[in-house]
Amino acid sequence: MSITAFIIVAVIKIALVAFLLLTGVAYMTWLERKVIGHMQNRWGPTRVGPFGLLQPLADGVKFILKEDMVPDNVHKGLYILAPALALTMSLISIAVIPFGESLTILGKTTPLQITGVSQTAGGHPLDINIGLLIILGVTSIGVYGIALAGWSSNSKYSLLGSLRACAQMISYELALGLSLVGVLILAGTLSLREIVNKQTDNWYLFGHNTHVPHWFIIPQCLAFFIYLMAAFAETNRIPFDLPEAETELVAGYHTEYSSMKFAMFFMAEYVNMVTVGCIATLLFFGGWHGPSFGPLLVRQLLPVVWFSLKIFCFMFLYIWIRGTLPRFRYDQLMAFGWKFLLPLAIANIIVTSFIVAMWGGQP
Repeated sequence: MSITAFIIVAVIKIALVAFLLLTGVAYMTWLERKVIGHMQNRWGPTRVGPFGLLQPLADGVKFILKEDMVPDNVHKGLYILAPALALTMSLISIAVIPFGESLTILGKTTPLQITGVSQTAGGHPLDINIGLLIILGVTSIGVYGIALAGWSSNSKYSLLGSLRACAQMISYELALGLSLVGVLILAGTLSLREIVNKQTDNWYLFGHNTHVPHWFIIPQCLAFFIYLMAAFAETNRIPFDLPEAETELVAGYHTEYSSMKFAMFFMAEYVNMVTVGCIATLLFFGGWHGPSFGPLLVRQLLPVVWFSLKIFCFMFLYIWIRGTLPRFRYDQLMAFGWKFLLPLAIANIIVTSFIVAMWGGQP
């Protein structure tokens, strides 16, 4: 592929993924309000469009047209930079996530992934072999946007919210990263595509070949529980939404923000939710693999459908938990991360390593 074709394909992929992702984020807010409304015996959005489906569009227009107020005595440069940094870091991580194998249009084959364009001799897409590390690194930088927002706003509520977010990220990032080590030991790679493909290989149970379903959620159910809890904390969602605790901190680190800068923080939060859903799908639920049928184009697009449905289930779980569980106290949040999740993650690594060493590569 020539450099010109490479750039054209990359730009098309970026534009398409960004459009679909941001549209999905907008309708996640509609879904959340609708589902929680029904949980609480309310209607949720109903007035703008059928079933309230145009409510995200109305909200977007409202944020664009609202006055962009900048309070006195803020550090203006950092105050403006903070939401842009948070949103940018959340969007960058999507670039290394594969959504399927490949798509052939007009005789040209391209992987369903922004960063993958090359093909192996067998026609399989190549992948960045440290994709998981890139995601963990980029999403960790996103907390700087929250820290800068709290410090630059010149508000005690914003500062307390940002300090809580930083402490929470440090506490749960360890458990989240360690929860994935068991999967990496089983897969033997950091490449997200290879991890997905490993979940379609035959397994050897106690020396015997078997064709049983083998998503990594089965041998790593404990790791998935740890990842799930840490992901909820990393994205500041109930029951771990202490940085935005409305009853204590007004709105946390975005108390002093308005207009699109306020919206950018929420967009970053929902994009991060999609990202952790993508990681969970790739590492624990077989990625894009599912039943395949129909003509070639349908078979190429079906993996994207299965991948999206798995992410949707993960997003619905986020909403369900929000409508069900109360918020932790801050001391409970810290104790849960350091005294429970972290030792559990280390124990899972030790047990997984022992089993792999005993049975030669796969449990």
